[in-house]
Amino acid sequence: MRKTLIPAIGLTMLTCALQTHAGSGLSTEHSAFGKLADGTPVEKYILRNSQGMQATVITYGGTLQSLLVPDKNGKTEDVVLGFDDLDGYLHGKAYFGATIGRFGNRLAEGKFSLDGKNYQVPQNDHPNSLHGGTTGFDKQVWKAEQVKDKGWVGVKLTYVSVDGEMGFPGALKAEVTYSLNDKNELRIQYHATTDKPTVVNLTNHSYFNLAGAGNGDILDQVAIVHASRYTPITKKLIPTGELPSVAGTPCDFLKPVAFGKRIRELNQQLKFAERTQGGYDHNWVLDTQGKVSNLAADVVDPKSGRRLQLFTTEPGVQLYTANFLDGTVKGKAGKIYPHWGAFTLETQHYPDSPNQKGFPSTRLDPGKVYSQTTVFRFLNQ
Repeated sequence: MRKTLIPAIGLTMLTCALQTHAGSGLSTEHSAFGKLADGTPVEKYILRNSQGMQATVITYGGTLQSLLVPDKNGKTEDVVLGFDDLDGYLHGKAYFGATIGRFGNRLAEGKFSLDGKNYQVPQNDHPNSLHGGTTGFDKQVWKAEQVKDKGWVGVKLTYVSVDGEMGFPGALKAEVTYSLNDKNELRIQYHATTDKPTVVNLTNHSYFNLAGAGNGDILDQVAIVHASRYTPITKKLIPTGELPSVAGTPCDFLKPVAFGKRIRELNQQLKFAERTQGGYDHNWVLDTQGKVSNLAADVVDPKSGRRLQLFTTEPGVQLYTANFLDGTVKGKAGKIYPHWGAFTLETQHYPDSPNQKGFPSTRLDPGKVYSQTTVFRFLNQ
C-alpha cells in the first residue's frame, strides 16, 4: 500500500482532569456532549491556543464540531459547518466534520475484490457506496484520551472496526489524533492496522467557510490547488480511470481563482457533480509527492482575511463545494447553510481505487501500517 510512513511521535497522556494547561498558551477541556438512545455517552474535547484559535472534537463520528479562527481584525468566527447538539449529528446526512472510513469517497456499486474474493459494501449513494456504507466511522462513538507533544495539545480517538463490518474484511484498529499548536495549525494524524488484507481510505469531512459557517456562500473565496491533474468522473460520480491535465478545464486551480469564477460554466464535469447549477466534487492529483512540508492547497476569504493552507501526505484531495446543501439545513446558532455554503478539502487516496488498476493502492495487509498526516494552517491578513 503506497502510504507515507510518519515517524512515531511521543504523545503522552495528560492527567484526566476537566481542564488541563500544556504551557505556551495551549490548553484542553473535556466535558459531556450528550448520550445516545441506549445511554452511550458522547464527549467533547476543546483544544485552545494563545492566538484565539479553538478546536472542538466530539467522540461521535470522531467529528470536528467547531473551529474558531480569528480574522484580520482579531474577530473570531466558527469556520466549520455543524450542529450545536448531538441530535443534529444523529439525524444529519452531510457528514459535517466527521472522520470518514473504512473507505472514504465512493466505491462503484459498493464492490471490490481482494485476492480473488469479492466484497460488497452497502449502496448508500445509489448505485455506489459512499464514505464506508450506511454505518461508517462517522456513525460510531470513538474512545478518546487527551494527549500532548512538545508544542502541541490534542485528543487521540480510537475505534475498532470488526471483521465484516459494512462488508469490509479484517478487524481494523483505527486511531485519529487531532492536535493544535500556537502557530494556528490543526493537525490530523491517522493510523490503522488490520488482521486480514483489507482496503482503507480515511479522511476528515469538514465543511469550511472562511467567512464563518452560515455567513453566505463561498463563491468569492479564492483558491489554489497544487495539482496538475485530476480524476474526471462519469455521471455516476465514479472516476473514469483517466488522469488528464487540468489545463483548459474549470478544474485548473494552479493559479488563484475564486470558486465562483467558473462554477456555472456549461461543462459536463461540473454538471455531473451538480446537475442544475454546476459544482465541484472531484479528486485532484496533488503535485506534492506525499510530502507534508509541501503546500497542497491555499484558500483565502478576501473580506475577512482568513486564509487556510493545506498540507498532507496523501496523493489526492477531494474539493467539494457543498452542492447538495439547499438552504434547508439549520446549523449552529440557528444559521441556515446555503447552497455552495462551504468547501471541503478531503485528503485521500483516489475514489474507487480498489477497482482502478492505475490508481495508488489502498490495500492494507497484516503487519503493515496505514498512516497519513494532514495539517490545516490558518493565517489572517
